[in-house]
Amino acid sequence: MTKRRKLERILRSRPKAVVAFSGGVDSTLLLRVARDVLGPENVVAVTGLSPTYTAEERAAARRTARSLGVEHVLIETRETGRAAFSANPPDRCYHCKGELFDRILGLARRRGIDAVYDASNADDLDDYRPGRRAVEERGVVSPLLLAGFAKKDVRALSKTLGLPSWDKPANPCLASRVPYGTPITAETLARIGAGERYLRRLGFPVVRLRHHGGLARIEVPAADLRRLTRPDTARRVAARLRRLGYLWVAVDLEGFRTGSLNRAVAGLPPAAKTPR
Repeated sequence: MTKRRKLERILRSRPKAVVAFSGGVDSTLLLRVARDVLGPENVVAVTGLSPTYTAEERAAARRTARSLGVEHVLIETRETGRAAFSANPPDRCYHCKGELFDRILGLARRRGIDAVYDASNADDLDDYRPGRRAVEERGVVSPLLLAGFAKKDVRALSKTLGLPSWDKPANPCLASRVPYGTPITAETLARIGAGERYLRRLGFPVVRLRHHGGLARIEVPAADLRRLTRPDTARRVAARLRRLGYLWVAVDLEGFRTGSLNRAVAGLPPAAKTPR
């Protein structure tokens, strides 16, 4: 049986579903297949509203849900008001996902829907992902993971289905730009979002602005490093980021890599890595 057929069989096991929908490549594929299998009237896409999630991503999620013809619900999450999140411990994502899925599950119960899905895939198991525990504790199902989809499978099927998101770069929440132990505030998240928005407008679609207090460390793919460090571009970027409140601006010579801040987790004892 193909992975696609496995996915369809998993989704067909429940008559209605709520899909945690960020608008990224994974959740877009999951939402599309759920719609095809169950019918648009039986699927609800839910997106969390939070300072960790940019207005651009929210607007893109709304457009995608509308194009698929499914109901799209926005729910406000308040993880930034939780000390366990805002203190930014290594298990920060556990508290963030817990807040999100507690609210999504509440909506599902009010709707009489017992299937709540998230879009984790098999590659997510290869990185430090404390949010997975929050998903599993709450009985949220990950159909792509159960069907054996890796990221390359998600992109391949998305392309086959004609989804414009098939080659969309990953863009995790803005809190992932802040090193563990550095407090997270709405102001910090807004500063990071504004900086990345400016860099994308300059033609760097894949970019991370890592926040180190007064220092902004920029990651772009290695192929873009030469262009970013051209004197005229570097001056423009530094000037804009200083206006946003950064004292220093640096370019990471290793280039962009997913989850680069997780390097710090490797030095922590197991007890610090594991949510309690």
